[in-house]
Amino acid sequence: MTDFVPKNILPSLPEEPGVYRYFDASDTIIYIGKAKNLKNRISSYFTNLQNHNTKTRKLVQQICRLEFTIVHSEFDALLLENTLIKQFQPKYNILLRDDKTYPFICLTKEHFPRLITSRRIDHAAGTFFGPYANPKAMNGMLEMIHQLYPLRSCSLALKPGNIEQGKFKVCLEYHIGNCKGPCEGLQKEDDYLVYIDQVTHILKGNYQKPKTFFQERMQESSGRLAFEEAQEWKEKWELLENFQSKSTVVNPSIHDIDVFSMVSDEQMAYVNFMKVINGTILQSQTYEVKKKLNEDESDLLTMLIWEKRDQFHSEAKEILTNIPMSIEFRGIKNTIPLMGDKKKLLDMSLKNVLYFRKEKADRKAAEESGGDRKMRVLLTLKNDLHLKHLPKRIECFDNSNLQGTNPVSAMVCFINAQAAKKEYRLFTPRTVVGPDDFATMYEVITRRYTRLIEEEAEMPDLIIVDGGKGQLSAACDALKAIGLYGQVPIIGIAKRLEEIYFPEDSLPLYIDKKSESLKLIQQLRDEAHRFGITAHRNKRSKNFLISQLEELDGIGKLTAQKLMKHFGTIRNMYDSPAEDLEKVLGKSKTPGFRKQLKIWLDEKS
Repeated sequence: MTDFVPKNILPSLPEEPGVYRYFDASDTIIYIGKAKNLKNRISSYFTNLQNHNTKTRKLVQQICRLEFTIVHSEFDALLLENTLIKQFQPKYNILLRDDKTYPFICLTKEHFPRLITSRRIDHAAGTFFGPYANPKAMNGMLEMIHQLYPLRSCSLALKPGNIEQGKFKVCLEYHIGNCKGPCEGLQKEDDYLVYIDQVTHILKGNYQKPKTFFQERMQESSGRLAFEEAQEWKEKWELLENFQSKSTVVNPSIHDIDVFSMVSDEQMAYVNFMKVINGTILQSQTYEVKKKLNEDESDLLTMLIWEKRDQFHSEAKEILTNIPMSIEFRGIKNTIPLMGDKKKLLDMSLKNVLYFRKEKADRKAAEESGGDRKMRVLLTLKNDLHLKHLPKRIECFDNSNLQGTNPVSAMVCFINAQAAKKEYRLFTPRTVVGPDDFATMYEVITRRYTRLIEEEAEMPDLIIVDGGKGQLSAACDALKAIGLYGQVPIIGIAKRLEEIYFPEDSLPLYIDKKSESLKLIQQLRDEAHRFGITAHRNKRSKNFLISQLEELDGIGKLTAQKLMKHFGTIRNMYDSPAEDLEKVLGKSKTPGFRKQLKIWLDEKS
């Protein structure tokens, strides 16, 4: 006990729940804590000092006086403690990161409400949804909503009086069909608010009501024989269905649940939070918290749960955790599942927090050791994916097509974390008809690695497939068919949430968005996409020119293909000497062909 806390104070402390505050010599609050029993908790600081850690002993040495507040329950103590810590920010308390920098979607409070993004919450401005730890996911959500509903994007003050006076004129958004012109009174506010109601449900993760809305409009239009209108409603329903299917769905029977998992050491606590609505993971965030006084894990997790639920405006009535909460929240059930889908969900959360901790440790070790950056990235990737060998050679596959036409599959290769463009390959599917992404992936993987086996060439240390579980499963089936499955590591990366899928593992891995290993995977994926799209456009352009040549007299498809293969462009054909053309067309056809080319080029110029 210090000289600043008289011995007669401790016996007189109440044995009630409450919050206590420690002050230093300058009368500044240096620590705020909650207690189920104030007397027992406060006394523990000033007895058996040798059993405390260094930080706690240092805190006790600085205490000059204390204050406490009695409350009705331990839960009330948690609320008061949380409020006071935010207000005074004592130096010995854990200061949770304020997520003000994360963006929110705001549905404005005005006539004909708008959707805007903001990093600052002002409840007077509207209703806020979020925060979105992944801005890419937020932008994908906004893009989808604007495709579904003709919401205005202007900032005009669309009060009834202003509209009646004709103060505004419709803009380009109206003419291209993205807005229905409420500024000129061409759309009633009641009709507009029907769309806003649907948008609100989507932002809350409730997709069923908007889907039912589109289905009802589709059937109603079909009943009136307005089939084009019915088709438009059907396309909107399919867009929402496809968007929902790309989300990480765990189990539709699991409704609103918050999932928290935490692992910690002496210095840090690592926490993953997942917000699940109607079986879909809408939010996922993993973060670290620096410990101050070797806090109890249950107390620390409980505080973090309260903070995150407040930040993400969660109303879930059940919380899954891997550590029991120290306090029961009113009306909320805390569960530590031991089996079933909820256990799988908790395992997914715990898997992500363990990877996050390992990635942090690897990054810190790499920074401390210095060394080659490329080697550091490869080591981090090896650890993140639990590979047996360093992934020096990585091959990544992507499929490109336009509604099934001119399909092309691209394979890019990185050696020692650098693009090896001489190793890039393009594949034109031979056995697949139409836009079948899975069948195409199966064929391309089979062809690529069958050839490497036959040539006894070097195999990659890692194969990456651009896509989720479906594409990865098709690639694994191909490796099984040629006897390579299990010998070469393979993963899939899904675009929307950047989740990593492993073979025969339904739980995706979310690598820290700032991780160098994830950035390398994204770089490979983006390069494969760029290479494939470029080849796809070239192929489409070449096929178009071949069809144009077929319209000329005396030129069939086979001849047109020979001409394009030999000369490359129409201009090269015309500029080439007659002798070169004769090698492909023969002497009799060449003069007439050149005349037709001249007419065709003159018309294009």
